[in-house]
Amino acid sequence: MTIAPSRPEASLDSERDTRPKLLFFFTPTSGPSRRADGFLAQVLQHRANHSSFRLVRIDAAKRPDLAERLRVTEVPTLLVVTDGRVRERIVKPAGSREITQRLTPWLK
Repeated sequence: MTIAPSRPEASLDSERDTRPKLLFFFTPTSGPSRRADGFLAQVLQHRANHSSFRLVRIDAAKRPDLAERLRVTEVPTLLVVTDGRVRERIVKPAGSREITQRLTPWLK
């Protein structure tokens, strides 16, 4: 699935920033979403991987259109997007180990 920028300035941002996007779909009242956020923070802190991705947090309740477009049916869901395509999808990650294993191609 190709993701086109929704705003003209978004395409300028993507030209400057070649890092993959890590889209984190969550809902703020969801316990699993809060746990996944902690797991993700742990993974990105390990060996300073904060700069490996451009992290975008998306409240699925506020952006159901985007969730539907990207076929996100459950939260939490992590998507790695490079070159306008979803390259990895992690639905309801069970822990930091699973996230690390699935994101390994992009981590330092």
